[in-house]
Amino acid sequence: MAPEESAEAAPLLRSFERRFLAARALSSFPWQSLEEKLRDSSGSELLLDILQKTVKHPLCMKHPPSVKYAWSFLSELIRKHEAIHTEPLDELYEALAEILTAEEPIRCHRSYLLPSGDSVTLSESTAIISHGTTGLVTWNAALYLAEWATENPAGFANRTVLELGSGAGLTGLAICKMCQPRAYVFSDCHSHVLEQLQENVLLNGLSLEPNVAALAQHPGHDTADAESPRVMVARVDWDIVTVPQLAAFQPDIVIAAART
Repeated sequence: MAPEESAEAAPLLRSFERRFLAARALSSFPWQSLEEKLRDSSGSELLLDILQKTVKHPLCMKHPPSVKYAWSFLSELIRKHEAIHTEPLDELYEALAEILTAEEPIRCHRSYLLPSGDSVTLSESTAIISHGTTGLVTWNAALYLAEWATENPAGFANRTVLELGSGAGLTGLAICKMCQPRAYVFSDCHSHVLEQLQENVLLNGLSLEPNVAALAQHPGHDTADAESPRVMVARVDWDIVTVPQLAAFQPDIVIAAART
C-alpha cells in the first residue's frame, strides 16, 4: 500500500482495531467505509492490515476474544471481500479455519486501548448472566465512566477512590493507569465477581493489598508521583453498607456506574 493510501486508511484501521479488541457490536464497525476502500486496487492489502489489527493483534493472540465473536467478525470481513473481489484472499480463510477448530471457552477477553497507548485487558464470562449475576461482563455505563475519567484525570490524582459495583473492573483499571490516584478500592458483593476482579487487577500488572490497614498505611504513596496506586478488592453490598463501613476506606471520592 502506497504511503498516501496508508495515511488515508489509518483512521479506518484504528476504528477496526479499537472495536474488535473491545468486542463491540459488529454493527458499530465502519463497514461502509471499508467497502469504499475495497473498490481500490489496494483493497486486499487493506484487508490484510485489518487482519493484523484485529484477529492477529498481539493482544488477541495473548488474550483471545470469544471464538464466536471472532468467527462472526471474520465471516463478515470475508463477505465484504467476496462482494467486490473475485480472487479469494487465502490469509482470511486460513484465519477462519483456525477459529473453526477452536473451542469456545467459558471466559474470554476484551481489551481497551487507552489514550496513553497502554491498554486494559479484562477476562469476562462469555454469558451475559453467569453464576446468577450480570457483574462478570463489562457494561456500557462502565465504558462511558472510564472514558469520562480518562478525560478528567485531575479529579482523581493523588486521591483515594472507592468504586461501588466494580463489575469486571474496566473503570477502575482505566483510572489506575491514567489518572494517578493514591489508592483505589474495587468493590462488589458477589463472590464470583470479586474473584474475577482480583484476577483482572493482577492481569493488568497491579498488585493487591490484603486489607484496609495495608491500603492506608503503605509508605511512599502520599504523593502524586507514585508509580502506581495501592489497590484492593473489597466485598461491599451498597444496598446494606453502613456509613462507618464506607468511612473505613477513607475515600476522597466514591463512584459507581449503573449497569445499562
